[in-house]
Amino acid sequence: MTEAAELPPVPEQARDVFGDRYADAVRYAELLAEAGVKRGLIGPREVPRLWERHLLNCAVLSEVVPEGVTVCDVGSGAGLPGIPLALVREDLKITLLEPLLRRTNFLTEVVELLGLDHVTVVRGRAEEVMGKMPPVHVVTARAVAPLDRLATWGVPLLRPYGEMLALKGDTAEEELKAAATALSKLGAVDTSILHVGEGVVDPMSTVVRVEVGESPGGVRFAAKRAKAARTGRARRRRG
Repeated sequence: MTEAAELPPVPEQARDVFGDRYADAVRYAELLAEAGVKRGLIGPREVPRLWERHLLNCAVLSEVVPEGVTVCDVGSGAGLPGIPLALVREDLKITLLEPLLRRTNFLTEVVELLGLDHVTVVRGRAEEVMGKMPPVHVVTARAVAPLDRLATWGVPLLRPYGEMLALKGDTAEEELKAAATALSKLGAVDTSILHVGEGVVDPMSTVVRVEVGESPGGVRFAAKRAKAARTGRARRRRG
């Protein structure tokens, strides 16, 4: 177990990618390799490839995230891609959304330890927080679910004309085709497959971008969102 959980040397690219936050990125990698493995958040076999497959692979998502926007990382798990993204982009306001308590405890500890003041940890499922959390410009996700199912959770959290950025692997094109009808019903107006991280990760990271129009989530979710907002206002008045 100890040997399997041994961290590899830090790649040279990490210094360029994380810049002033390089030391924090190293500490995060150590936390994943230690507490992350002990708490079952990542498997010990992932530790030798933590940098290339996880931290750098997620950090390069920043190439396609607009400046100064709000982001919700759905099903954040051990903080991927949300925490690497937060380390390289202090201009973003990031919410790490995760339903499991042991994961949110870990995320809260990491956020506090690394001084990520622009990051908030929220325990809950996407369908539970809709209407309670302000809509965001960008939803991110990695290894959460197939695209059609992921979209039903992530797209309704977007503000009008927002976008969902899902890190995917070799199945990206296949998933996008299979999800076409579902995405259309959810208010998607454009989709594309992007490749990021040239010169940093090999192979490059694959991102599925889903852009929405004025009704993210479609008609059904617009009604649900309006009802949740009304309930929230009523609670605030009573409080």
